[in-house]
Amino acid sequence: MSEKYVLILGAGLMQRPSIEAARELGYKTLVVDGNPDALCVGFADRFEPIDLKDREGLLNLAMSLRNELAGVFTAGTDFSASVSFVAEKCGFVSHSFESALNASDKTRMRACFRKSGVPSPDFSRISRNEIVSYLEPGVLSGLTFPKVVKPVDNMGARGCRLIRNDKEFLFSVEEAVRYSRTGTAILEDYMDGPEFSIDSIVYDGTLTITGFADRHIYYPPYFIEMGHTMSTVVSEADRKALIKTFAEGIHALGLTAGVAKADIKLTKNGPMIGEIAARLSGGYMSGWTFPYASDLNLTKQAMLIALGKEPEELIRRRVPLQIDGCPFKVYEVTCSKTSAERAWISIPGKISSVYNMSSAENEPFVKNVLPRVSKGETVDFPRNNVEKCGNVISLSEDYNLAVQASENAVSSIVLRLEPNVSSTDDFLDGKFNMYEDSFPPDAFNIDDDLRKLMEEFAESKPVIGKNQSAFDFIFESKNLFADTIRDCTLRDYNYRSFEKTIRLFDDISPEHLELDTKIFLKRIIRGGIQGALYYSDCTKACSK
Repeated sequence: MSEKYVLILGAGLMQRPSIEAARELGYKTLVVDGNPDALCVGFADRFEPIDLKDREGLLNLAMSLRNELAGVFTAGTDFSASVSFVAEKCGFVSHSFESALNASDKTRMRACFRKSGVPSPDFSRISRNEIVSYLEPGVLSGLTFPKVVKPVDNMGARGCRLIRNDKEFLFSVEEAVRYSRTGTAILEDYMDGPEFSIDSIVYDGTLTITGFADRHIYYPPYFIEMGHTMSTVVSEADRKALIKTFAEGIHALGLTAGVAKADIKLTKNGPMIGEIAARLSGGYMSGWTFPYASDLNLTKQAMLIALGKEPEELIRRRVPLQIDGCPFKVYEVTCSKTSAERAWISIPGKISSVYNMSSAENEPFVKNVLPRVSKGETVDFPRNNVEKCGNVISLSEDYNLAVQASENAVSSIVLRLEPNVSSTDDFLDGKFNMYEDSFPPDAFNIDDDLRKLMEEFAESKPVIGKNQSAFDFIFESKNLFADTIRDCTLRDYNYRSFEKTIRLFDDISPEHLELDTKIFLKRIIRGGIQGALYYSDCTKACSK
């Protein structure tokens, strides 16, 4: 092993592949993070508690160990500019600091795109002190909605949301500014269309695509990524068009030596860039799903460039991709298998028990089950990608099997909530923040016809008896409500059918008190299995 360190920014789960890659390449790891309790602190050869925003502090550390450092690296953080700042001062390989700033500040990014004619939404910048100017007469009425607001300098969809009308404007912008390190937000036109994530390596005048995934975004007015699937099912013509726009965006930002990732949409007017970052993607793509699907350790190849070495396996594995008019010679590393990542989420409350984690882990084709929360923790319906409860990653040579495996695993995991918690009560009673109309949504989006069948069934069978099987109660005799929910394709937030929800209730809570049928079914529609268990547990708690 070399006596030199790789300086790695970040000690969270997303940085574990970087720590492992450095070790596999024969280097020691010097890991920095503002949180001394971060998950991967214990994996580092040496750890220093430095805030990743503190560029001068990072530089002082690097300069104090100048002869012991081989390079600087990050993945899955917001701090590619900090990497470039240190690398440039120390003479390591990286994107220039100016280009990394272009890829870190969303308004600088948009300005670069505008100057170079790269398709991206129209925008304006709003600082904390400028918000009040939008409340002057006639200003809001002059805006066309919907708009998207986001912090200029954050990731994970923190503070990012759709503004659907002028009544949501002030609340939304104030939230975005609150999540910004500089107290600044960007206001953009909304881009409608499917979204994709693209990872790449920029090296020696070439661009190599190292992952192209479909993103699965839900729950407006927020943009919650419930998973991604590697590789995409978009047409080859559209895929090439998206890659060309990505390449033009990379060139516009000035990125030349390292990695670049894009969030990009295919709109009715063609590809439009959401953002390009000068780092490997988070969200389990660069460190998990792409390596699984391609058999290439992307982190290791990217780190070799940061160490001033040739990424030999990348060069050997990549194949030319013919795209006319690109500012780079384009290659790609193809995926022979499918890897699907899916998240599970929760309604608001406090976790009392977690069920079926081992069942999820044993699901065929599942590679990883990665919980983010545990018993005793407070949970909420996510408003950003950090507030999800966990993730499942699958792998198969068959696309459908990979997707089915990840969703089946997610559907088996149940977070039971403590009874009589006000946030859960408010959610199940359908109380909304006035600036989040109809959010969070119901677990099951049923139409008026099915709701009427449910009410008719509840009137005919008003009470579920003590310890009676809910499944037998609903399905033992032929009725139109049972036939409809058994045949329909409805799924809740976590890919559970109505029928599976009822079966899970019987498995988890076979002993229960007498339950009002109408309330029981309403709790399922609003909160899925969590709503049903919560109603039953509250009934027990109130009887004591």
